[in-house]
Amino acid sequence: MQPPFPAPSAALPDSLLQAYTGQVRVRVCGMLIHQGAMLLTAHRGLLAGELPFWSPPGGGWQFGETIQECLRREYREETGLEVVVGRFLHLHEYKTDSLQALELFFEVRLVDEKATPRLGSDPEHSPEAQLLTGLAFLTPRQLGALLPTQLHPIIRHVISLDDVFIPHILFQ
Repeated sequence: MQPPFPAPSAALPDSLLQAYTGQVRVRVCGMLIHQGAMLLTAHRGLLAGELPFWSPPGGGWQFGETIQECLRREYREETGLEVVVGRFLHLHEYKTDSLQALELFFEVRLVDEKATPRLGSDPEHSPEAQLLTGLAFLTPRQLGALLPTQLHPIIRHVISLDDVFIPHILFQ
């Protein structure tokens, strides 16, 4: 059985992962479907050969925030979009020797249907050491053309966008 996330490649400096290692992290992520495609962010350094790793926008829940505030903040930071948080969809557990996270996935909708996403940044990293490299709306056909290891486990088996809204729990 392959791990749900790829192991970080040697290309990713340890300093980039240092903010996330040796602790349990709670991540909140949003599944946005718009005009027949799902919004995903590309991350560098997780796969060999500089292949991007695609996952829904989201990030770490901070003390003092509600889960909904966290998700709205993460969407603003990573995509520039304002979203309305909808229903809870998925729970995903991730664990390696140095990284551990519990990820909560929610449905999100755009506040402004005409808004255009723009690639933002992670405040945990300096401008020259960003993990985020891309932002795109991908259709199920485009997802199917990627290697399974390039996709977050939550979206690896999406054949139809309806699949995104079938709640499930993935434990290791």
